[in-house]
Amino acid sequence: MRFFRLSALILTAALAGHATAQDAPATTGPSAPPSPPMSVESPQAAQEKLLTDLKRERDPDKAKQLAQQILVNWSSSGSATVDLLMEWANKSISDKKNAAALDFLDRVTLLQPDYPEVFNRRATLYYAMGDVRKSMADVQRVLSLEPRYFPAIAGMASILTENGEDELALKAWERFLAIYPAERTAQENMLKLSEKLAGSRT
Repeated sequence: MRFFRLSALILTAALAGHATAQDAPATTGPSAPPSPPMSVESPQAAQEKLLTDLKRERDPDKAKQLAQQILVNWSSSGSATVDLLMEWANKSISDKKNAAALDFLDRVTLLQPDYPEVFNRRATLYYAMGDVRKSMADVQRVLSLEPRYFPAIAGMASILTENGEDELALKAWERFLAIYPAERTAQENMLKLSEKLAGSRT
């Protein structure tokens, strides 16, 4: 929603400037060349730039800041109704009211089925409730909507590791690090799995 408000402010300023120019008296002499139109970066373009920067950043602290902004952008639904339902779901999770939380999240999936964060949130809840099958199904849904959604990839890697699927978990961490290479925990998990698999092959 911040991007939409920003765009509205820019549009209002542009219209105000246009009205002022019309009301001003005409000046003599050669007219100045028209100014180039002001470009406003779209939310999608801004997010793509952040993801590109995250892939290139090797400093863990700077990468963490980029990752946090990416997550904020992914969490933005663009709908006041959806944001309210997500807030209620979070409150229900905090209060250990999982059934109510699931109800709120289910409603969001119906209202905005292309919103990856709701499936990521529901996958986390299912995992906490011990329903790994449904959790993994929601992880897959997240990644079908946004293949670079690295929190969901981390969740998938953890589930695979707990189920003893070490080779698949290693591939998941490799996929994660291709998006977010400076994340230390992911690096450590990948190293442990690599050493474990190497030891089992000797």
